[in-house]
Amino acid sequence: MKKLSAGGGWQAIRYTFRKGIESGGLFKLYRALRSRNACKTCALGMGGQHGGMVNEKGNFPEVCKKSIQAMAADMQPAITADFWTKHPISQIRNWSPRQLETSGRLIQPILYEQGSDRYHTITWNDAFDRIAAKLKQLTADETFWYFSGRSSNEAGFLLQLMARLYGTNNVNNCSYYCHQASGVGLQTTLGTGTATVVLEDLDDCDTIFIIGGNPASNHPRLMTTLMHLRRRGGRIVVINPMRELGLVKFKVPSDPMSLFFGTKIATHYIQPHIGGDLALLTGVAKCVVEMGKHDLEYLKKHCNDVDSYMAGLANTPWSEIVEKCGVDETTIREIADVYAKSEGTVFSWTMGITHHTHGVENVQAITNLALLRGMIGRKGAGVMPIRGHSNVQGIGSVGVTPKLKDELFENLTKQFGVKLPTTKGRDTLDCMEAAKSGELKFGLCLGGNLYGSNPDAQFAEDALEELDMLVMLNTTMNTGHGRGLAKQTIVLPVLARDEEPEPSTQESMFNYVRLSDGGPRRLPGPRSEVSIIAEIGRRVLGNSTPVDWEQMQKTNTIRHWISKVVPGYQEIDTIAKTGKEFQVGGRTYHTPKFNTKDGRAQLFTHPLPNLTQLADNQLRMMTVRSEGQFNTVVYEDYDLYRHQDRRDVILINPDDMERMGLEHDQLVTVSSDTGRMHNLLARAFEEIRSGNAMMYYPESNVLVPRTVDPQSRTPMFKNILVTISKQLALAE
Repeated sequence: MKKLSAGGGWQAIRYTFRKGIESGGLFKLYRALRSRNACKTCALGMGGQHGGMVNEKGNFPEVCKKSIQAMAADMQPAITADFWTKHPISQIRNWSPRQLETSGRLIQPILYEQGSDRYHTITWNDAFDRIAAKLKQLTADETFWYFSGRSSNEAGFLLQLMARLYGTNNVNNCSYYCHQASGVGLQTTLGTGTATVVLEDLDDCDTIFIIGGNPASNHPRLMTTLMHLRRRGGRIVVINPMRELGLVKFKVPSDPMSLFFGTKIATHYIQPHIGGDLALLTGVAKCVVEMGKHDLEYLKKHCNDVDSYMAGLANTPWSEIVEKCGVDETTIREIADVYAKSEGTVFSWTMGITHHTHGVENVQAITNLALLRGMIGRKGAGVMPIRGHSNVQGIGSVGVTPKLKDELFENLTKQFGVKLPTTKGRDTLDCMEAAKSGELKFGLCLGGNLYGSNPDAQFAEDALEELDMLVMLNTTMNTGHGRGLAKQTIVLPVLARDEEPEPSTQESMFNYVRLSDGGPRRLPGPRSEVSIIAEIGRRVLGNSTPVDWEQMQKTNTIRHWISKVVPGYQEIDTIAKTGKEFQVGGRTYHTPKFNTKDGRAQLFTHPLPNLTQLADNQLRMMTVRSEGQFNTVVYEDYDLYRHQDRRDVILINPDDMERMGLEHDQLVTVSSDTGRMHNLLARAFEEIRSGNAMMYYPESNVLVPRTVDPQSRTPMFKNILVTISKQLALAE
């Protein structure tokens, strides 16, 4: 594999042509991407009323490899009935994520029963009968309902409503394993769980901080924005323990100058130790105050607990900050000076910030830093969690949380006369632990890969196997179809977003609600998520509720309910008729009035967490996605930007390799307090900070403990203490 000098560029163009050929022709792929549907991958918000490859400002072309990968996957041929005869579970369970993803589209309901070694096809009627019979046997709180962020607002709202009418609040979504810490952190500081900016604010700012993220791989369309920022003389500060190629230099394929000559991205690249972000952010804030560059008038007028926050900064010694982040004081002062000179800064972050036992505190520290100079509450400045799933934010907005927000609860009961449970619902990990203990008997997963997204992979497998029934709604196969199978496991094939028979909606990370028109089905067999949920609701609940389940098969009906229930979503009622997309009200802060009880922002003071101390053969490990991957879905086994041709590797700084007496590509065993992985290749990788290591998710979940941030219940997929042992031969 040729080592690249920049991200993006010609290799991205060549990849597009290859995927076009695989999908039946480049024009066929282009036509699919241009359909009037929101992008299937990240939440930057592409497509909608103007067609695909268009962003929220109407700019064209806006497309990236992630969009192409997801679309090409949905254009695969069908998995036919003989597939299940040829391939037993014992074989499927050992396939890689990529092998499973590229097996084809699911088109028939399939059933696995413990004691067998195969799936077999069943009719839709049989599948619905089995699901309804099991739910009628159980009490509501013996069930849980898990939601992916790629489903529509309509499907998410309908399923959470059905689960609550059935009688349980065990309703949760994939954000508990990714950005839940962002939601909690922002809610406690600003009274909102989402970005305070819109896309246009990125064009007006002069500085962007990218903290604990790699948008060049995971959110490539953001790179165009970063290119324009650099061209107008702006600054980009990257904070990441790993030096990522695409954040150093990127070639934007749609821009000729950038394509041929490349664009330098980061003006400053800081590499703290994994787990050192809170100390580093505190150091930057301390320096800003020492320089007298903080906006005391703004703080006193718009923030609470200013004096205690200032005292906390003053009382935190520089020696402690440097020791606990691994960055020297001179470097910290340098990036503080960049911030102090900025007239408009946007702070962005991803799971490098949230995947810690102090993830909420990390987010609060970022918000503190933004508030310190009055960078929230005006245009061209603010905070921006970069969401991964294309509708994970919308799923949360329409009520997919264990506890419904009070306003949603009141609106549902008053507007529609429904009776809702008031019991405490379980979050995602709590559901897994209750499944293992036998308290939960049934689970339904609306998309995603619950097994693959869990920490402690062996525990996850054992827990799901204890269930009486697990129902999964998917377009393609994933590792959860081979491992963690319940006594009865039913997989229901669903239509992709651009195949839906009726329009649906999604919400971008900028709080912008987009309309997807759907389109013709590519294959016979799969059904829409909404129709499946409505049918289960009809069979289980019948006419015992105020809900007309036949009417609920129509997305227009569901949108009418959403418009009456969800604050800021009133315009969704007519979106299919008018085509008018809209921004959810009350979330963007262009004036310093916050959605807190008193309208003021809240500052937080934090003790700084210690860095884990290393023995001679130990490292701090973080799990990451590759350039050819979207969440748990692996489209390519190679990682182009990190110059890796396989995934069964651990990337280690050459200094650590020498310290541990390791050779490049030496066979090693990696172990943690949670699990052990054999037959890995230790590879020297200069780009990672010494003392730290990187492994690929979800395979490395074997090593990830079920330790969570107490405030958000997000597991620590980062900062895992691992021990490296040499292997003399392949382990069994």
